[in-house]
Amino acid sequence: MILSKAPGTFLTMLLDLFRTMRPRQWTKNSVLLAALVFDRQLSLDNPGPVIRTVVGFILFCLLSSTIYIINDLVDVEADRQHPDKRNRPIASGRLPKSVAVTAAAALLVITFSVAIILSPTFAGICLAYFLLNLAYSFWLKHMPILDALSIAAGFVLRVGAGVVLITVQRFSPWLYVVTTLLALYLAFGKRRAELALLSTGANAHRRVLDGYTIPLLDQFITILASTTIIVYSLYTFSAPNLPSNHAMMLTIPFALYGIFRYQYLIEVKHSGGAPEESLLNDRPLQVTIVLWGISVLLILYGIK
Repeated sequence: MILSKAPGTFLTMLLDLFRTMRPRQWTKNSVLLAALVFDRQLSLDNPGPVIRTVVGFILFCLLSSTIYIINDLVDVEADRQHPDKRNRPIASGRLPKSVAVTAAAALLVITFSVAIILSPTFAGICLAYFLLNLAYSFWLKHMPILDALSIAAGFVLRVGAGVVLITVQRFSPWLYVVTTLLALYLAFGKRRAELALLSTGANAHRRVLDGYTIPLLDQFITILASTTIIVYSLYTFSAPNLPSNHAMMLTIPFALYGIFRYQYLIEVKHSGGAPEESLLNDRPLQVTIVLWGISVLLILYGIK
């Protein structure tokens, strides 16, 4: 049964548009800050790189929100068959499609206009990210394995966007590899959680799930968890931009616990279908990430 509700007041539509923009998903764009932090340019004495990176982060938030609006427009019929997604503003009928289309077009104009002024190269990465996500919305998300690789590519482009916004001096390419592996780990974890939640009706809600099984995804997740830990560990004592006393190795336990905790949420708590929700709602995971971040800042900026 298709749910349909009459559009509300202007303020209600604005609130529904904001929900459709998925502000909780903006946490994913924080990886754009990696170049600034790990290249040791997070400094009030030289605010230029900080300002450029923050503006870039905001632009990526607007761009990703535009993509979510487009994705909801494309998936409106499938969302209406999903137990949770049918309540989304566009799927439920609260947000008219015409309003969503207009908002998406306006956000694209604003984002790319400012991006070109900020950096033509950055604007090029934004365009690549946008085209990748369009391909994902229409085709790639229906293709097993390629769907997860596309998600990982999006995270790598975010890191690259942060790199081109500053004059990089010591940023390590190891972080591209860690980002790719961690993004794949989260993507396959998300697929596993969706498959477990939707059970026999999974294909009706997300066609790509027909190409996965829980045992297969468990193998992918195990491989990626192990590889991510190994590569991150290698980064902590082999990257040339880190303190020579190898203090970065002290952050490995936090990375270990974070990966194990997310896998625990997937397999024991049967959550993890939305990694950003786990980040915002699971207190142990939040504490681990905060402690990891504090330790990284102390090591990179407090140890000479």
